[in-house]
Amino acid sequence: MLAGFLLFSYGLAAQQFPSSQPPLWRNRPDAATFERIENDHLSAAQKFIERLSAVQGSRNIDNTLRNYDEALREINTASNFANLMQNLHPDEAFRNRATEMTQKTSAAATALSLNREVYKALSSLDVSKADPATRYYVEHTLLEFRLAGVDKNDATRARLQRLNDELTDQQSTFYRNIADDQKSVRVDDIHQLDGLPEDFIARHKPNRDGSITLTTDDPDYRPVMNFAESDGLRKRMLEAWSTRAYPKNYVVLKRMMETRYEIASLLGYDSWADYNAVDKMVGTGAMIDEFIKQIDIAARPMADKEFAMLLAERKGSSQTREIGDYEEPYLSELVRRARYDFDSQSVRPYFPYARVKQGILDTASVLFHVSFRQEPAAAAWAPTVETWDVLEGGKAIGRFYLDMHPRKGKFTGAAMAATLDGIRGRQLPEAALMCNFPTPGASDPGLMEYSEVVTFFHEFGHLMHHILGGQQEWAGIAGITTEADFMEAPSQMLEEWMRSPQVLSLFARHYKTGQPIPPDLVARMDRALAFGRGVWVSRQNAATAVSYDIYKVKPEAVDPDQICNSDLPRYRHMTLLPGTHFCASLSHLASYSSSYYTYLWDRVIAEDFFLKFDAHNLLAGATPMRYRRQVLEPGGSRPANDLVKNFLGRPARVEALIQWMGEEFW
Repeated sequence: MLAGFLLFSYGLAAQQFPSSQPPLWRNRPDAATFERIENDHLSAAQKFIERLSAVQGSRNIDNTLRNYDEALREINTASNFANLMQNLHPDEAFRNRATEMTQKTSAAATALSLNREVYKALSSLDVSKADPATRYYVEHTLLEFRLAGVDKNDATRARLQRLNDELTDQQSTFYRNIADDQKSVRVDDIHQLDGLPEDFIARHKPNRDGSITLTTDDPDYRPVMNFAESDGLRKRMLEAWSTRAYPKNYVVLKRMMETRYEIASLLGYDSWADYNAVDKMVGTGAMIDEFIKQIDIAARPMADKEFAMLLAERKGSSQTREIGDYEEPYLSELVRRARYDFDSQSVRPYFPYARVKQGILDTASVLFHVSFRQEPAAAAWAPTVETWDVLEGGKAIGRFYLDMHPRKGKFTGAAMAATLDGIRGRQLPEAALMCNFPTPGASDPGLMEYSEVVTFFHEFGHLMHHILGGQQEWAGIAGITTEADFMEAPSQMLEEWMRSPQVLSLFARHYKTGQPIPPDLVARMDRALAFGRGVWVSRQNAATAVSYDIYKVKPEAVDPDQICNSDLPRYRHMTLLPGTHFCASLSHLASYSSSYYTYLWDRVIAEDFFLKFDAHNLLAGATPMRYRRQVLEPGGSRPANDLVKNFLGRPARVEALIQWMGEEFW
């Protein structure tokens, strides 16, 4: 029963034929088998560490770095699998077991990062004649060892191990609390659904008492906030959505803050934000603060204009100069209808889920010069999960899994999760998409919001980055192992492809008539959706400030609601709905911690990257392949600043973001 997993567990000999690598769920493991698989990977990792430690005589890349990399690969495999099951498995007991294994695999990773013997062995390597990727790998790995505290005394390292174990537990609990707390909103009057699409209403059948139940999952939440005419319904929906996991997660957040602050203090830093920035492009916590100010200056003129337009739209019903955050999405929709002759619902019929999925695959195929082949008989952890191979020249270079629709207990957002590191010639990179798009059925095509189409290609971009960057010699620099504040840039750039009439014409067809989306509709959509970018950047900057301010000082000085009540109005125009608790369900406070700035930092890079492409023919010319070669394929084999400079010929400039925000006004 374990054969499919042991293929990539024990050493090099079993991994010579990646084309025969079995899918992740080949043997349908139950919870006990899953735990055994996890422990086998961790045992294999320990054997590689022991083999490294047992080296006699001079150390070299083969007897030291390769054993370290194999240990890392085994731990990553166990960690990725546990994370996937914690977020996606339908059975709560299985998810609970996966949470336990997430903590165990994290403890193994922390122990390796604090292993002084391994650190000394890697430090003694002479890499002066090694290839550039190997040299960078060793240099970066030694930096990460030092940031982990490997050079501290035994007592400090033991304390750091315990703190990191506690942090893993706290992060897992934070995620699970959000996923498990699906809230609902009761609708007693069908007229409260006025403005919502017909297929949305048809999907929500009345209960026995005539009421209708809506949930805080994305397929309900987004349409209500965008289209419901009822202020009261939108207000109740936002209140439910933004109180998920409250108050439980405020207790967990406080513990995460305390744990992270102690880790940073033990390592000689004044705050977690300072410590967390060291191995990233931004470099220091102070630079995050400067970036927030820079973005505020850049975005405010655009956001001011857009806010004035929103106010003008609502003046017929109110003279107040405030707009509640429950009003902004709906008012934005009204502005787009009135000023740009564009109704977001008008494009939904052109985006049935099945067509969008095929369109994403076809677009990526042309753009990245690969092809995709589904494995229809492959089993997975849930019946709706699909398994796909990525091919180049008829040869498999990766595999991915699509888990695209909501279910109880599942991760509630949209993300890509790595499942296997790629190692050139020995192990195919694998990844999964975890999304919550409308579920199609026999009488329901699963029409998608345009924003969901954009999100789909964004997340698919992460997947392609992982696979195309997963053709390295070393697991430790494979896939998306660049600095953490670069990882969003490639995917954010790809969002622009979903604005292209050329690209949309390839797959956007009316689900009833089969007619392609009209070019003039796409043109009106693009112009209309350029409205709101200044407000969006301001909103993202506000969340950036929240994440930074929570982690830049001692935990006892932090009240999450107080920070939200201060930062959110400072950087954005909308009025916060009283009684909501923004930080309780902001999962990034667990994962990104103080680094939410990444989204705007990378948007600057993404929009600068995009200017190098031919906007009128995004799938042709030499630029797509040059981008693949210079940005995606290197994986983590060189600094992200080098990737940017190699493609642009210079550092990224904030002017590209300003140009992107201002397209509606030029």
